[in-house]
Amino acid sequence: MALALDPAAQDLLFREARTANTFTDEPVTEEQVQAIYDLVKYGPTAFNQSPLRLTLLRSPESRERLLAHMAEGNVPKTREAPLTVVLSYDLDFHERLPELFPHAPHIKDAVFAEESARESAGALNAALQAGYFILGVRSAGLAVGPMTGFDHDGVDKEFFGDGRQRVLLVANIGKPGPDAFAPRSPRLSYDDVVTAL
Repeated sequence: MALALDPAAQDLLFREARTANTFTDEPVTEEQVQAIYDLVKYGPTAFNQSPLRLTLLRSPESRERLLAHMAEGNVPKTREAPLTVVLSYDLDFHERLPELFPHAPHIKDAVFAEESARESAGALNAALQAGYFILGVRSAGLAVGPMTGFDHDGVDKEFFGDGRQRVLLVANIGKPGPDAFAPRSPRLSYDDVVTAL
């Protein structure tokens, strides 16, 4: 067998993974979110920079603040989801590098002194962590609906007024509701993607 991961786990994480558009009203608990984070925090990032930040929108007030910036088609499912998470990256992630990359603390200033370097590295590595987070949600037996259909600048101003964080995506999380999933779209084949040199 080419894969070490159990086939049921492969199905849970990948083959059955779909973007959820409806959810039940069963809550997503703090314990579930903590367990998800405690698993996915081990996914690698460059220099262990770990720039991803999660803003959990649990209250109706925080959800309404977000809905004002969502694309029209994303409003109903975001309003109804048990939990909505704003995934962003911290432009000041480098301040934690002496702690997170202790064998080379000089990286903080040698590589990330300029904000432009932090901007590109933070966005890339937080996107990687967002992928880990989505897999973590799936591993908890929950469905996730990640979205980029919103006013990014508006969300940044609404939730990160100091400008030190930038939104990557918004994700609705919960148990899938009725008709939660659209039909699966095709995928590219191995031969379409892989070039051997």
